[in-house]
Amino acid sequence: MDLSHVRKLALALPEVTEEPHFDSTSFRIRGKIMATALADELFLNVMLKEPAREPFLTMHPDALEELVWGKKIWGVRVNLDHAGSDLVADLLEQSWKERAPKTLIKNYLSANG
Repeated sequence: MDLSHVRKLALALPEVTEEPHFDSTSFRIRGKIMATALADELFLNVMLKEPAREPFLTMHPDALEELVWGKKIWGVRVNLDHAGSDLVADLLEQSWKERAPKTLIKNYLSANG
């Protein structure tokens, strides 16, 4: 998996945009950052809140680790060499759901089951 594949997955979600974030790229929903990545690295940082984060970390210890910034855990760091497309899509969708407006989520879920 590479950044171009991540980009396709992220931008397939409603209203997601790609914007610069310091020396990396970020994927955002209405300005709120869902994920960041450096173009030349094989890692993706996905912002996830604790309740959703823990099951992903438990189920995929070979592909994920806690994303620590300062003294806080912000999400998961994804090793794209070890993560499949389905896992990355699930992580991005979960991050999107945590940030998107409720009406947008409702419309998305009703259209996608």
